[in-house]
Formats: sequence, structure tokens, C-alpha cells
Amino acid sequence: MTLDKCRAVDPSGMYDLIRAFPEQIQEAVRIGRAAPLKLSTRGISRIMLCGMGGSAIGGDLLRSATADELDLPFLVNRSYQIPAWVGPGTLVIGSSYSGNTEETLASVRAATRRGARLLVISSGGQLSNLARRQGAPVITIPGGLPPRAALAYSFFPLLVTLIRLKFLRPRDGQIRETVRLLREDGAEFAAPERERNRAVELARLLERRIGIIYSATELLDAVTTRWRGQMAENAKTLLFGNVLPEMNHNEIVGWNVLTPAMREMQVLLLRDREDHRRVSRRLEVTRELLASHTERITEIRSQGISRLARIFWLVHLGDWVSYYLAVLHEVDPTPVRAIDHLKAALENT
Repeated sequence: MTLDKCRAVDPSGMYDLIRAFPEQIQEAVRIGRAAPLKLSTRGISRIMLCGMGGSAIGGDLLRSATADELDLPFLVNRSYQIPAWVGPGTLVIGSSYSGNTEETLASVRAATRRGARLLVISSGGQLSNLARRQGAPVITIPGGLPPRAALAYSFFPLLVTLIRLKFLRPRDGQIRETVRLLREDGAEFAAPERERNRAVELARLLERRIGIIYSATELLDAVTTRWRGQMAENAKTLLFGNVLPEMNHNEIVGWNVLTPAMREMQVLLLRDREDHRRVSRRLEVTRELLASHTERITEIRSQGISRLARIFWLVHLGDWVSYYLAVLHEVDPTPVRAIDHLKAALENT
């Protein structure tokens, strides 16, 4: 694979957006630190982030990255509706890259009618206007990107905001490590001609195949969600997935009947040093069971010291894998015509 081949398939420049991710993190952190933040935290006992797609995944990753410290319930709500418990004691974070996501707008409006406190992260649109009318803080992020390519803006201003609100301790060292690690290893991932490029190797394993991705629940469930979304939107292909231990209580039995198809499936196992001891053992036994159905099983172990760096190393690797898989499939990674069609159809009903 060559960079020229990548450029020919990618006229909109998704390559450059993925390559710039470490710099995007730095800019996103600056935005989070500089944003006006007049918000009382008195009486807040729970947090709900309302978002969809690339705007919601930042909340999922935040939940995973801070689960060892954040002592308030934190829910990511992907729906028009909201739970009955949302009220004055809830901090509602409206996260919509465009500011016009209809599910997010509906759920945020429902939450504010119940007296929830509001914080918005968006590049503008109706959501930002709604927040300003109510005197709620707005963290304005740069527009003009595909939402999936704006993950740093969906995650890091939110992380910095929760630190500023005293819900979390500062993480300056972890952020620096994350940027450094993604710059160093990202330079390898961004070089398709390299003899050993982990992202290209994984993309070749998935070429023209159904992929299955498994991980432990506690830390990497959001990472598997990100990988699945990126394979769909960038590579225009399906990657199915699940998490352990839940998968061991049902899905493992499903590897039984479709034997010829299963031999051609590619299984990816995401591993992390913080995986629960019993889940690590479950992953090992699961691999042994799956090996009788397919020889195509590959483990991917996170790199880095801090939890934040390890999570985003896997995220960044997955973004590159999805990009190179798009090149192998000879599809432009940027357009999402099915989503565009769906939105247009909904506008007419």
C-alpha cells in the first residue's frame, strides 16, 4: 500500500484528519480550559450526556476513563426520551457536533423542562442557541468536520470541564502522555509503505471479511463501540462485537451452526492490563473455544502507562485500521450517503 493510493481513494482528506488527532487533542484541551463556565454544582447528584454517534462516543469514553474516580452516576443517553429520574439534581450535557441532531435536541429540551442544569458542547446550531437562551454555558468547538473525525473535541473539553467543576482531579500528565504516545505511534500508523505497520496489517486481516471484536466491559466497551462505528462509516463494512463477561453467558453458544461462514470470520480481541483477572481468564478460554471455529483470531493489547493513554491508543489504532480498510475496499472514507439519505427522508415526514 502506498500513500499515493490512499490519496487517490481519499479525495476529501480523511487521512489528514486522522493524522492530526494529537494536535486536535491539544486544541480541544485549550478550548475546554478557556471556555466560560458559570455553572453551580450545588445539589448535582448525577450526570447525563445526551448525544448520538460521534458526539456520544466521547461520553462513553469518558465514563470508561474515569470510572475509577467519578463518584456520580454518569449515563450516556442516545434517545429522544429521557429517564424519569432526570430533574433539578441532574447535570445534562448536550453534545451535538452540528448542534442540530434531532434526538439530542428533543432529550435536552425534555431535561430542561424538568429543571435539569444544562451544559452544551457543540459547534453551533439550534443546541447552542437553546443553551444561550437559557443562560447555560456553551463550549464552542470548531465546525466543518465529519463528527467522527472530531472525537477530541467531543471528549477533552468535557474531561477538562469536569475537572474545572471539581468532579475529577487534574490529569495534565495523562494528557501529555496521550499526545506524546499518539504522535510517536501515530507516525508509524500514518506510513502505509512501512514494512511493519500494525494498522495496515490489521486492515488486511479484515479485508472483505466479517469482523468480530470482543473486549472486557469495564474499560474497553466504548473502544469496541468506536471500532465498530469507524469500520461502518469509514470502511463501509460491518464489524460486530460484544463484551465479556456478558458474552460468555449467551453469544458464545452462537458459535455453533454457521460453520463454513465462521471459518472466514476475523476475530479481534482487545486486551488491557487493567482487565479484571477473571475476565482475562475468560478471554483466554473464549479464544480456545473460538479456535475450533476459525483460525483467524488476533489479540490487540493496549499501549501506554495511564488509563487515558491506553484507551486513546486503541482508539487511534482503530481509526487508522478503518481508514486503510477503506483504501483496500476502494471506497472514499468520508461520505456517509446512507446517513444523508436517512436524514433527508426524515425531514419530509
